[in-house]
Amino acid sequence: MSDKVTTRLDAAVKTSRDRVLSGSVVLLTGMGLVTAINFAYNIAVARMLGPTGFGHTSAVYTLLILVSAVTLSFQILTAKIVAQQESPQARDVAYRVFHLRGWAAGILVGLLFLLFRRAVSDYLNLADPILIMLLAIGTAFYVPLGARRGYIQGVCSFRTLALNFVLEGLVRLGGSLLLILLRLGVRGVIAANAAAVVTAYFFASSRLSASTTSGINVPVAFREGLQAAVFFAGQVVINNCDIVVVKHFFPPESAGIYAAVAMVGRVVYAFSWAIVSSMFPIVAETRKRKQEDHGVLGISLVLVLAICLMCALSLWLAPGRIWTDLFGPLFAKAGGGAISSLMVLYAVSTGVYALSVVIIAYEMSRKIANTGWLQLVVSGGVIAGIYLFHSSLAQVIWVQLVIMVFLLLCVAIPFLITFATGGDALAIPVSEPITLRRQVSEDAVIAEFLRNDFQCPEFQEYRDAAARMVTNPNLADPDENEVRRALLFVRHGALWRELPRGTEWFEAEITDSDLDRIRVFPRAQWRKLALGDFAISHVAQRLEDARYRDRAAHAFLAKIERLRDRLAQNAAAGAVLIIGQNGSGPFTILDGNHRLVAAMNTSPEAVGRLRFFCGLSPRMGQCCWYQTNVATLLRYAKNLLRNVVYSPEQELAHLLRKAARRQSATADYGAGD
Repeated sequence: MSDKVTTRLDAAVKTSRDRVLSGSVVLLTGMGLVTAINFAYNIAVARMLGPTGFGHTSAVYTLLILVSAVTLSFQILTAKIVAQQESPQARDVAYRVFHLRGWAAGILVGLLFLLFRRAVSDYLNLADPILIMLLAIGTAFYVPLGARRGYIQGVCSFRTLALNFVLEGLVRLGGSLLLILLRLGVRGVIAANAAAVVTAYFFASSRLSASTTSGINVPVAFREGLQAAVFFAGQVVINNCDIVVVKHFFPPESAGIYAAVAMVGRVVYAFSWAIVSSMFPIVAETRKRKQEDHGVLGISLVLVLAICLMCALSLWLAPGRIWTDLFGPLFAKAGGGAISSLMVLYAVSTGVYALSVVIIAYEMSRKIANTGWLQLVVSGGVIAGIYLFHSSLAQVIWVQLVIMVFLLLCVAIPFLITFATGGDALAIPVSEPITLRRQVSEDAVIAEFLRNDFQCPEFQEYRDAAARMVTNPNLADPDENEVRRALLFVRHGALWRELPRGTEWFEAEITDSDLDRIRVFPRAQWRKLALGDFAISHVAQRLEDARYRDRAAHAFLAKIERLRDRLAQNAAAGAVLIIGQNGSGPFTILDGNHRLVAAMNTSPEAVGRLRFFCGLSPRMGQCCWYQTNVATLLRYAKNLLRNVVYSPEQELAHLLRKAARRQSATADYGAGD
């Protein structure tokens, strides 16, 4: 097998879905701790500073979160590029490039805060510009921290990544409590936030390779960086602009209450982002290996939906007074009795947005996606909507909920249409067509199919009556062809009906180089063995590797071993049926998975003794055996319903009786002569 296949084999020890689940569990655990720490931080700061002080600290901290558009751009781009590299040296080169650029961007943003500190303070109604100066220090470290975390995420070291987030939260909490007790108030809290970022940066060290990286070039496309920047610009604006705008329009006490409500949204989004963080590098890596598994997206959406529903339900069931008791009596005096209902509404809004982010991030991990630009436009709509409608805190949240539903529909519907129509299939490089020796009839292909399959138990009661027509077929006899077709439909009617009408069949010559275009039929035991990559060469390699043989059932392996023994004794190899849209492929095996794998693991000569029949149709994408998606599965279900009353056994019995009468009449006529 090729070195490329071997590399892919060693890298894919777990399925993509298993890795997303395990990575999500680790990050969710970490985010659970971070959420608990941040919750304690918010409760403590709110109780100790009151609504006004809490509003000030939340507004300044929100500015740091807005800067995370740049930070997270570096993180996700570093993670994607690092995950796509095949050697440690190349990963190190990618990280160093982004880390250096992160420092440049962080220093630039920090200087801008220093330069405009007075204007920012006035807009947010802050009396102390020193708060913005402290923020500038944290910003300088916050952006390159994104590159460091991106490297950790890219190598799928999710435990280290989670611990770094926990460390940042602990320093923020402990530092804030200490400095408030030292009577530094809001200044102390912002200083603790800056210290938390600096600490997290130094502890997010990357274990770079000790070998030389000279001469290694890792190209980073400009469009990749722009896509990440646009995505996170829209994300942080949607998640945080409301706090800033509310701080501008509402009295300090109301702004403090809204900051407490928005804390729920950050909790929901933090848990959801843990799922996205584990999904992103895994999808990018599998895409690099030319694999596709939409199940990763499905699992991620289900997990995020479960998180959002659980949070919203918990908030709805929680007693209303618990929040004023937690935040302190000053929140109750400021009108905090409505906090509970506002929190439920905010959690629902954030949950709807989180589902959109899963789809957007999934698209970004695979290609340059335009959905990030859509999100950026929508983020502007959120700001405009709040500027127009802000008569109450509830109205501010309703504006966001309506816009988030609109965003979810915009990103989900086109994706579902593309997925349903099969337009999202992997791009296959155009290759030279395989050699088609001669065109053959469908009757001839059915005869070959039956010859290979006739020993199955389903045909036992027909062996005496139809043995001669299967083992020695007369293709010129239309009645025999009709019997063989009915016989095939006893076991494979649902399979054969999915082939497009007008499919043309050819006897083909398959060389070693052509095998890379052939995929196993993705069903039963083959799915467990393939782990998302159904290339026949990949599957054959796995069967030779002891690490993967235990994924296959004993009967499955025994069948392949029997075929190998027969092929080693130069017995008849049989036929393999493949289907495709054109002669360039790719092709899927319709019948003969076991035979082809057994021949490949026996010798090239054994593969050469197989007969290949290739069915071609430009509409083969409609067949679920060739390309599985929503549209082809619906077509399959429709065909099942349409033929639910059809009985191939009754038709076959009728045809066999007809053939017996004809044979008897022929014998009587011969006797009379």
